[in-house]
Amino acid sequence: MVKASGERGVLLTCVLLVGACGGSGGGDGDAGETGSTSQGPGSADATSTVDDTGTGSATVGTADSTESGTSDDTGDPPSPDEEPTPEHFRECDGDPPGQVIDATPADYRELLPTMQPGDVLRLAAGTYDQGLPITDMNGSAGACFVIEGPADGAAAVFTGSSSRNTVSIRDSSYVVVRNLELDGIGEVGDAVKAEGTSTHAHHIVLEGLYIHDHAANQQVVGISTKCPAWDWVIRDNWIETAGTGLYLGDSTGDAPFVSGLIEHNVVLDTTGYGMQIKHQNPRPELPGLSDHDATIIRHNVFSKQSGASVADARPNVLLGHWPLSGAGVEDQYLVYGNFFHDNPTEALLQAEGNVAIYANVFFNPNGPGLNVQPHNDVPRRIEVFRNTFVTSGRAARITGGDPAFAQRFVGNAAFGEPALEGGEQLDDHTGTQADAATVLVDPTGALGEGLDLHPQAGQLEGGVDETGLDAFVWWDHDFDGRLHDGGHRGAHAGPADAGAWALDRARKP
Repeated sequence: MVKASGERGVLLTCVLLVGACGGSGGGDGDAGETGSTSQGPGSADATSTVDDTGTGSATVGTADSTESGTSDDTGDPPSPDEEPTPEHFRECDGDPPGQVIDATPADYRELLPTMQPGDVLRLAAGTYDQGLPITDMNGSAGACFVIEGPADGAAAVFTGSSSRNTVSIRDSSYVVVRNLELDGIGEVGDAVKAEGTSTHAHHIVLEGLYIHDHAANQQVVGISTKCPAWDWVIRDNWIETAGTGLYLGDSTGDAPFVSGLIEHNVVLDTTGYGMQIKHQNPRPELPGLSDHDATIIRHNVFSKQSGASVADARPNVLLGHWPLSGAGVEDQYLVYGNFFHDNPTEALLQAEGNVAIYANVFFNPNGPGLNVQPHNDVPRRIEVFRNTFVTSGRAARITGGDPAFAQRFVGNAAFGEPALEGGEQLDDHTGTQADAATVLVDPTGALGEGLDLHPQAGQLEGGVDETGLDAFVWWDHDFDGRLHDGGHRGAHAGPADAGAWALDRARKP
């Protein structure tokens, strides 16, 4: 299905929550908890050697089953147990219809411009030290360009450079890049970048990338967009030892990242942000750029157990506001099923604007969990429901919200000191970090081995008022993907089933 411009509804939501591109860096000067706007990495005057040239209640968009499911090839609607993925994120799925072009480090640069939409450039294992320029490659739904390395065995390894970004995207669309290793080798080029000289980069799929050793400084980024970017799928990637993991948008607010699907990624031990999605100024008018949509962030692992900057401390994830008027003003983030782990210098997640945060696990033995607070604007529509927080500092806080909109905590299990602050609080279970041991299976166990934040039998059963929660995708499923029965608070619908994923710094299935 080719996406039309204008409003296309918001996934499965039928109501909203109640209540010129430039730069070459990663972090920008955004402070996490304090909201400072001091200059820092990625700010307008930062230098780099990388060459960019080489509402109260609102009812919106009724749910459209043709946009919100993952129907099979027969056109049948998805099963109720199948997690929905909107069609506009699936336009590069399936087998490419073109030819397969086999390439090696010796000839891939000559073969790359011969590709036609629907072709696959199949890269052999080996070391590629000349970068991957993707320029003026515009496919279409069902006929995407595919550039891929081996799915297993020895890898196609692209090495970094201080004179260019490794995967450089300009004025391109409907492109898949997958199964590559991007080794920064300590240079200052970004691993993947939609360049600031580009007018657009949309329907880009980044999948199965192993990105590492891009940590020469906090400005060096694993995945970066510096031009209008929309309908990106960032899936099953592993990013470690980077200055910043993902930096989507520009510090000026003039390079919007719109309608993204960010899922099943692992982002470890970044110096700055694991991920930041920048605030947005009024949205430009570009063909195909929707007026109203959502960015889904689901089933990722963001951990800053080591290597975090103290001088320029950043949360694991920061989500900036949407445009304050015009197209995009009612966009939202849907943040669910993620594991936010450890940050000795900042909070695990910070957000403003329109955000729904649900069925996530927040575990920080060294600091706070969630801060919803003013940054470049203020919190607007905020729903924080059915999450589990275990933190040594504050578990979660909502402050400075626009009083014209609702900001709520609903049905969370929060253990911190203090537990919950601010917002309307409804049917939450709260306690200190020490109290968690009397309610949860093993909040002091080893990561990947004994740590278990499921409730003990008979605990966290108290009922949750679910009014309004059905507005959100997968709202009635827990962290493990099980249906809630309406009776449990926190991220889990009861004690763990056999085979449940153990919390770890690893890919969540």
